[in-house]
Amino acid sequence: MTTSEILIRAKNAAPKLAGLDGDTKDRAIEAMADSLLKASDTILDANSIDVEAARGAISEVMIDRLALSAGRIEDMAKGMREVADLPDPVWNTLERIERPGGLLIEKVSVPMGVIAIIYESRPNVTSDAAVLAFKSGSACVLRSGKEAWRSAKAIVDALQSGLASVGLPVELIQLVEDTSRQSAQELMRASGLVDLLIPRGGAGLIRACIENATVPCIETGTGICHIYVDEYADLEKAVSIIENAKTSRPSVCNAQEVCLVNSKVAERFLPIMKERLVDDRINAGKTQVELRLDSRSQRIIEGTPADEQDFDTEFLDYILAVKIVDSVDEAIEHIARHSTHHSDAIVTEYKNAAELFLRGVDSAAVYVNASTRFTDGGEFGLGCEMGISTQKLHARGPMGLRELTTYKYIIHGDGNVR
Repeated sequence: MTTSEILIRAKNAAPKLAGLDGDTKDRAIEAMADSLLKASDTILDANSIDVEAARGAISEVMIDRLALSAGRIEDMAKGMREVADLPDPVWNTLERIERPGGLLIEKVSVPMGVIAIIYESRPNVTSDAAVLAFKSGSACVLRSGKEAWRSAKAIVDALQSGLASVGLPVELIQLVEDTSRQSAQELMRASGLVDLLIPRGGAGLIRACIENATVPCIETGTGICHIYVDEYADLEKAVSIIENAKTSRPSVCNAQEVCLVNSKVAERFLPIMKERLVDDRINAGKTQVELRLDSRSQRIIEGTPADEQDFDTEFLDYILAVKIVDSVDEAIEHIARHSTHHSDAIVTEYKNAAELFLRGVDSAAVYVNASTRFTDGGEFGLGCEMGISTQKLHARGPMGLRELTTYKYIIHGDGNVR
């Protein structure tokens, strides 16, 4: 089936979903989650083919993003059920205005219509995106990267089976069959068929969508995330936060890429950080973190000399750029020049420094004494997420159900004329 045919089918099916009540949608989500679990073996078989085909073509860290397990599929189903438990985001009255002439004006949340998602090598995005679009009342058209297409197809087949089991059209959740650039371009330019386009992936994909889309598009994902260790930081707390932010899953957008250290604690802190991220990991047989050091850091610990590009790179790997700064103001200035406005953090016990950082850093999520890895729909209580928006209109940060709706005004009169 061509991409155009898929979009037309989605557009035709969308009104059927928009008219469903919350309980009906929730029952359908439960059926889809059940179907996903029943299809685990089929999904894992498809995924193993994807993983083997990708070996040697992408890094081992990216293989981790691609690979599924029985546990990960169970987590996908769990995430779907958590979305079912959330309140219905549509047909809610957001604002009510009574005018002197007798008009009653209501601002009501409504579905987008058709949401298209272009994503790369993370199969779990398939179910996350599908269930969020469905619960928010919109049909979705998914366009997976070629590395994950077999996995995505098996997942979509399972979700469609769940829809069919409760008598709903399978066209509400569809996967584009073509993984060439042509299909991506079609989605970007499908005016009248796509109401919202969301890219999830690397900087190149996101830039292509922002520059070429003629449909409404939300910029997501790219995360050059900073953690600043202030002069008033608890250093043990700081190294634990950095270890989590850098090593728990380096291939995701909320992983730390840059460490800024105040010069007043650098000589004490940097050896502690190197021991935890390099020496201890080597001794434990784990992948060490490559520290790319600015000139001042190189005088304190060993590592790879950093060039300026390292502070503008989303590594998605066991690499951390390190820079010494002299104040919280200098940290804020550095972040302003190099951040992608995703997630940035300060570690400090000084309230005034924390407040200055919170006010000064213009990112979707700004942390005090916590890992950037919490920038996630599930961690924010949104169920799963559609992505992390790094723009300001109309969504910012983790995009859950509310961010996938729009609104319209409903006006009640009694023969009113103007």
